[in-house]
Amino acid sequence: MLSDKTIEIVKSTVPLLTQAGTVVTDHFYKRLFSHNPELKNIFNMANQDTGRQQFALFNALAAYAQNIDNLAVLKEALARINHKHTSLNILPEHYPIVGAHLIGTLKELIPEQFTPDVEYAWREAYALLADICITEEAALYEHSKSTLGGWVGTRQFEITNKQVESELVTSFTLTPVDGEAVITHKPGQYLGIKVKPEGAEYEEIRQYSISQKSNGKNYRISVKKELQPKPGMVSNYLHSLAQGDIVELYPPAGDFFLRNSTQPTVLISAGVGQTPMLAMLETLLSDNPNHDILYLHACENTQQHSFAHYLNELSTVYNCLQTMTWFNQSSEGADFTGLMGLAAIKTQLPLKNGAFYLCGPAGFMAFVKSQLLALGVKNEHIHYEVFGPHQDL
Repeated sequence: MLSDKTIEIVKSTVPLLTQAGTVVTDHFYKRLFSHNPELKNIFNMANQDTGRQQFALFNALAAYAQNIDNLAVLKEALARINHKHTSLNILPEHYPIVGAHLIGTLKELIPEQFTPDVEYAWREAYALLADICITEEAALYEHSKSTLGGWVGTRQFEITNKQVESELVTSFTLTPVDGEAVITHKPGQYLGIKVKPEGAEYEEIRQYSISQKSNGKNYRISVKKELQPKPGMVSNYLHSLAQGDIVELYPPAGDFFLRNSTQPTVLISAGVGQTPMLAMLETLLSDNPNHDILYLHACENTQQHSFAHYLNELSTVYNCLQTMTWFNQSSEGADFTGLMGLAAIKTQLPLKNGAFYLCGPAGFMAFVKSQLLALGVKNEHIHYEVFGPHQDL
């Protein structure tokens, strides 16, 4: 437990953090990688280049300081961080390194305000946060280790099938080299994949949603080849791999998953954001073939419409499933043209008792969420996943 004095001091530093903004986290990461360059094998350096990771860390720091006397408010955010950490194999020994650079950053950026009392309070506060994370992550690691088909660290998987789904998206079926079972994943969760592309200075870890229901034998990820604003190092490397090639995977993780298979469900996605939705959809159809499901998807055009034939087949077989598509660039092959407007289909949406799952670009999800709230959907019935560092909608 933190003392009242520590809580008071940490909360008093919130204006300092807010005033400094992402300057704090930018300085922190530069300091961290300067002293511990080996951590570049863990962190997504592409997110460093865009500033997304710095922004996410700043928000997390400010939220922690603001709510240090009521950490229950941060339960969901911490759970999301803990899952992400396990997909990167973050271990207890990493926390003192991060803590030392956090304290060092604050001392260097706000030396006059960072008095010995403030430093002591922040050391206490960080130690508490580290203990919470280490404990929760230990439980996640233990679950992965002790459950049938589970493992800790990386495990070698072979690409046993490679399937082009659209102009930009390709699916990879990944089967363990050891021939043993794989741990059951919750529909919506992701895998951490570790690779070292040719010419890369460091190992690269990325997270990709599992795009099929759990089967105990293998996983499937569906990867978009990122081309803008510049080619994605890992996505383009994965697209260059062939059937028979080997990759390393961390166990499934993620706190975005199907919560209740009895409610009417609306799965809403844009672009490659439909990958976790496919796992949810297949699970719902398998568990309850009479379950009412709306599958709403937006993309640029028919060339970028992944899984179109497969979804068409499912909607033919299952009367409970209705699919609708929005193409931004053309109307050919789509139900609607332009941005996904929900007012036109509001009578078909289970506004009072449905569960709504969103995945896609943050701007798309914010746009859809605002429409759902305006139509009367309760905030707690809306669940979403942001690819990359988390941000609120």
